Amino acid sequence: MKISILTIGDELTKGMIQDTNSSFICREVNSERWQVSAIMAVGDEQGAIEEGLVYLTAISDAVVVTGGLGPTSDDKTTASIAQAFGLTLYTDESVLAQIKERFERFRIKWTENNAKQAMFPEGAVAIHNPVGTAWGFSLKRDGKIIIVIPGVPLEVKRIFPESVIPLLRQEFQEPVHFSSKKTIKLFGISEANVDDAVSAADVNLPGIAIGFYPRFPENHLVITSRDDDEATAAEKIKIVEQKIVARLEKYIFGYDDETLEGVVASLLTEKGLSLAVAESCTGGLITDRLTNVPGSSAFLDRGVVTYSNTSKIEMLGVPAETLEQYGAVSEQTAVSMADGVRKRGNTDIGLAVTGIAGPTGGTEEKPVGTVFIAVSDGTDFVCRKFLFRWERRRVKQISSQWALEILRRFLVEKS
Repeated sequence: MKISILTIGDELTKGMIQDTNSSFICREVNSERWQVSAIMAVGDEQGAIEEGLVYLTAISDAVVVTGGLGPTSDDKTTASIAQAFGLTLYTDESVLAQIKERFERFRIKWTENNAKQAMFPEGAVAIHNPVGTAWGFSLKRDGKIIIVIPGVPLEVKRIFPESVIPLLRQEFQEPVHFSSKKTIKLFGISEANVDDAVSAADVNLPGIAIGFYPRFPENHLVITSRDDDEATAAEKIKIVEQKIVARLEKYIFGYDDETLEGVVASLLTEKGLSLAVAESCTGGLITDRLTNVPGSSAFLDRGVVTYSNTSKIEMLGVPAETLEQYGAVSEQTAVSMADGVRKRGNTDIGLAVTGIAGPTGGTEEKPVGTVFIAVSDGTDFVCRKFLFRWERRRVKQISSQWALEILRRFLVEKS
């Protein structure tokens, strides 16, 4: 099956935001072993939407459209699609009632233009939006299917796998059944080295496809299996997974929907351990990631940002002599920060990071990108030095990632 993607929005064509929806949809489509024929972006202009739709339906079996379903005057997708096929619009009263109920539940003031989100072209079938107010719809024309969903990335990531994939499977039934895909998440190894390891693992089984998806700072491997028997397809995935794990286990931190912070949270909770975090160059990013995990209060006592030397002394008890002799960015200071925050919080474990994120502040001895990360439980400690070569934001991101990974490995080795 050939699928095209049409993304709509002036914010895309003007370069104001990146189109992350298309890359996500492509990954989902390829995991089903379907083909993406084309990706097109157009602005919020009726003629452009119509022309894009006409072109893509001519070269595809299905077109997935994202964006332009909101209540404002520049949201023209639904009306444009209706006009392209000479259809009238109608209001789905059931959908309208559900949208109004959502507004009431979240105490959002209702304005009449929101009713626009319950309007669909004649003959369309509404697609439920579980996380937003703009519903999508599907429409069949001349043997093709057009599927329209909102453009908010969070909503796309729910609606596409939960509603669109099943709809496409039903619409284009094939004799081949697909098992659920398996995603292996790795960190601390380059994409090229992952590829070498997979190539050496002899995973060339019939019906198996492996995709490489770098998502800074992680690398994701997606295994999909194809067979006319679902049990056989699932067994092939297990075989391939075992071969890959045997070569890359050191770098694997999770699978499928797991996140690194979620894995760390589970380890701390399972072991009944408490944690305190002291951050300098990451500015609270580690604590932010941990508190994104539901139930983090079960293990996280505190997260403090001690940016200045004074704060390191006053809030963590780092000796002034340590700072004077070794500097704020040093192994000695990092370990002292980890021990200090652990003692202040009376927790089992302390985690600390200190570094130079740049673009200024570096020296010949300690250039920009120098980062020290320490973990201490009062008996043992681990401290690692890094020299990152990215810009400021990425230095912060990868520092937070390595901090959580070092903590994960510390917890696993303590088992």
